[in-house]
Amino acid sequence: MSIIQFLRILWARRWVTVAATISCVLGAFIVTLIVPPRYSAYSRVMMDLVKPDPVTGQVTAAPSFARAYTKTQIELIKDYRVAGQVVEDLGWLQDPNLITQYDMRGPGDDRDFRRWAAQRVIDGTGASLIEGSNILEISYTSNSPESARTVADALRKAYIDTSLAFRRESARRTAEWYEAQAEKAKTVLVSAEAAKTAYEKQTGIVLQDGGPDIESAKLSALAAASAASAAPVIAGPSASALQLAQIDASIAQASRVLGPNHPDLIAMRQQRTVMAQQVAQERSAVGAMAGASAVSAGALERQKNKVIGQRDQVERLRQLQAEVDLRRSQFEKAAARTAELRQEAEVGETNLVPLGSAVTPQSPSFPNMPLIMFGALGFGLGFGVLVSLLIELFGRRVRGAEDVTAIIDAPLLAVIAGPHKPPTFLGFSLPTGGARGAARRKFANA
Repeated sequence: MSIIQFLRILWARRWVTVAATISCVLGAFIVTLIVPPRYSAYSRVMMDLVKPDPVTGQVTAAPSFARAYTKTQIELIKDYRVAGQVVEDLGWLQDPNLITQYDMRGPGDDRDFRRWAAQRVIDGTGASLIEGSNILEISYTSNSPESARTVADALRKAYIDTSLAFRRESARRTAEWYEAQAEKAKTVLVSAEAAKTAYEKQTGIVLQDGGPDIESAKLSALAAASAASAAPVIAGPSASALQLAQIDASIAQASRVLGPNHPDLIAMRQQRTVMAQQVAQERSAVGAMAGASAVSAGALERQKNKVIGQRDQVERLRQLQAEVDLRRSQFEKAAARTAELRQEAEVGETNLVPLGSAVTPQSPSFPNMPLIMFGALGFGLGFGVLVSLLIELFGRRVRGAEDVTAIIDAPLLAVIAGPHKPPTFLGFSLPTGGARGAARRKFANA
């Protein structure tokens, strides 16, 4: 079908399109007059996702976590716990009108009054995140603008209170679990320390704070002392002995030429006496050092044997000490986490910041007269065109040369204009009068 054929069909069936459009617009107008207006009020709250938690320091600004967190908050706003608190805060449980409506509910509805009233709040509640921001917009739709504003503010307050209550409750439950784990870790720690103490008493081995046992520490001290007290290796006679030999040679040479009472000879003999005493002292010191070194070496060897003999016991004691250290670390971590969660359970703020208050709506959000009328106009035009095409499809007519060539496989030689037909509407002929109508009838009868 070409565009010319399509336009010819629309023009031939134009009254169908006009009738469908007028009917849709008129029906939409009647609906806007019948349907009761509904008003929407909006309340906003800012989610401070970048601010770290005052207790844990956690930041929820990760993109994936932020999306999941936002979706969870939107579902929480529509939850029964929030709606139930709104019902209680607004005093709906004592409202006689609501009580009467509740009494008139269907026989299959077995909900209690609080849940029934909360469902009314949930049905009119909406929440969405404003694009490009971290502001959550809470909306409530009602037949009364004042009621819409009041419930919107109550929803925001209940949402913030519920979020805080959830956080405290979660922290409290987790703290109780960690506290139980800390008690278990403490019991195991006491048992481990008792086992280590009993083994120390049994073996007489005590580990120092740094890790080595006392006997190993003694061995290290003896090794250091033995190395420090080792006698130096003497390659030859000492300097004092050489000087004494020189003095003896000088005395022997002087005795040949000098008398026994010569002052020089007496002086050399006195010098020899002093030097001989010094040499004797040096030899005595060297002997004492050699004896001490031998004693130290013996003590070192005995301590080595003792340490080697206690190696298995020391290793077992170190295993017990490692067990004690592990249990103590577990207990300290569990106790620290318990204290942190107890503090979080007492926190009085969340990362939700209320922004202003809801404003009483001045115009209804539904029905939206311009939107409904333009929508009905577009729907009526489309419906009229569709009906026109369907009528033409089931009652196909030749309206131009293109239709003839499409039906008959033969060349078209000429086109003869047909008689003028009176106007019709929905298949009915319209009356004509006056000179113009007579001229039309005369032309039609010619």
